[in-house]
Amino acid sequence: MPIGETQNLIAEAAARDGVVLIRQSLPWLNQRGHLGLPPGSSDGGSNDLGVKAALGRIFAALAGDLGELGEGRLTPLLGDFVHEPTGTLVEIDESQHFTSFRLRSLDLYPQDARLGFDLATYRQLCKDWGERSDGYFRTKAARTFGVGGRQRQRAYYDALRDLAPPAIDRPPTIRIEAASRNSVDAYERHRDRLLALLD
Repeated sequence: MPIGETQNLIAEAAARDGVVLIRQSLPWLNQRGHLGLPPGSSDGGSNDLGVKAALGRIFAALAGDLGELGEGRLTPLLGDFVHEPTGTLVEIDESQHFTSFRLRSLDLYPQDARLGFDLATYRQLCKDWGERSDGYFRTKAARTFGVGGRQRQRAYYDALRDLAPPAIDRPPTIRIEAASRNSVDAYERHRDRLLALLD
């Protein structure tokens, strides 16, 4: 299956239901990660501080280079989709997202994190797919994570997209699990959550 086809098919199915998703490119999600986030606004910035601390712990646990992260450009990270009327990020997670590194990051999420997916389900998917998915691009270098760091970088960026939006008064990120790359099945299982964006 060509890269991006699962995402495109899910976006097309959502559009048929009236949920228009556009490609995501947001300036506050950039190459500086948690160091590049804007101040929180919901309670004077305390949410922002808590989220930055949590993301800092996740980044350290994944052995990222903080100095290199801070030197990154403010170039937006490209993600999957955003529902513009509500500001909701929508991410489609194929099997390469379910790794031991992702599990490590999930275990470090704050207990009161507002999430748009079921944490227990995602932990189990990481356990089920981790051995296979850890080998995906095993030798590929990734900025701030070095040679072989692609999967750790992905786990960090997924955590960034999960934890940052609520801290700046955006809705939680909706995650659509599509580990098997069956777009029809994935969309049907998450259709109600997407349709709720229309209310």
